[in-house]
Amino acid sequence: MTINMMTALNLTTFNPESFILVGIPGLEQFHIWIGIPFCTIYLVALAGNGILLYLITMDRSLHEPMFFFLSMLASTDLILCTTCVPKMLGILWLKAQKITFSGCLTQLFFLHFSFFLDSAILLGMAFDRYLAICSPLRYSSVLTPRTIIKIMVGIVGRSFSIILPVVFLVKRLPFCRTHIIPHTYCEHIAVAQLSCASISINIWYGFTMPLMAIMSDLILIGISYTLILRAVFHLPSRDARQKALSTCGSHVSVILIFYTSALFSAVTHRFGHNISRTFHIMFANLYVAIPPALNPIIYGVKTKQIRDKVVLLLFPKGNSDLGMRTWKMRLWKVK
Repeated sequence: MTINMMTALNLTTFNPESFILVGIPGLEQFHIWIGIPFCTIYLVALAGNGILLYLITMDRSLHEPMFFFLSMLASTDLILCTTCVPKMLGILWLKAQKITFSGCLTQLFFLHFSFFLDSAILLGMAFDRYLAICSPLRYSSVLTPRTIIKIMVGIVGRSFSIILPVVFLVKRLPFCRTHIIPHTYCEHIAVAQLSCASISINIWYGFTMPLMAIMSDLILIGISYTLILRAVFHLPSRDARQKALSTCGSHVSVILIFYTSALFSAVTHRFGHNISRTFHIMFANLYVAIPPALNPIIYGVKTKQIRDKVVLLLFPKGNSDLGMRTWKMRLWKVK
């Protein structure tokens, strides 16, 4: 008995040197092929969000609150996909499965941090649309540069304060079983489950805090759009109603993509015990790759200011007017 206890103590480490990320269990023979679409999606995300940030930074006509929030969303999407996708491609293509303990904690932090940041930014964008449509005369006086900076600090501070305890909750755990993580990136509960100690605190904190934060954001977004719709349908002309709704179309599309995929991933992870682990991990990878790639496309197609700037960027003045008209027609068809 004493020998077994001593052996267990010798195998127990609070800060292991590294973990092994195995990729997508059950699909090892297809790893090379699976990496191709993920690489393509990642490149689209980099290009799309990079173009958005460039346009918003360089064009003074886009220095408005709405585009400031959009630039924050693009930056957060870049953090989200860059935190996970390059390492995933290394696992799928190069079998670079080893990740240090500190690297795992860093990836875990930025993964969940960017998730809460995305949710808070979408709430800020809903508030921006509420003011623009329901109180247009107060829009400029309320959303001043100082106010926007305060909102930004609040958004980042809230996300940081929610996620920082998770790092310490994982860091305190002893690991004495295995250091193999059946995933492509370090996720809170997936890492905690490797511990030989009780992880009840991790489970409760990892479930209640995201639920409270996301549900509060969703409720406030729902209230904002309820007031927006009520104001829109009281507008006198049909053209005014269509214009007001079109300004919200891109935001609503991004909200649906983000919350639908996030909630589905969370529910299946917690309660979908009959769903295969392969499906869980594949969907989790799609969640960190697809929304960052789709968001700039949605805003580029649905937002006229962005759409026009992208056309001018691709076809500078002096180039063929026919080429510009062709691209505009293609964009309108997509819309």
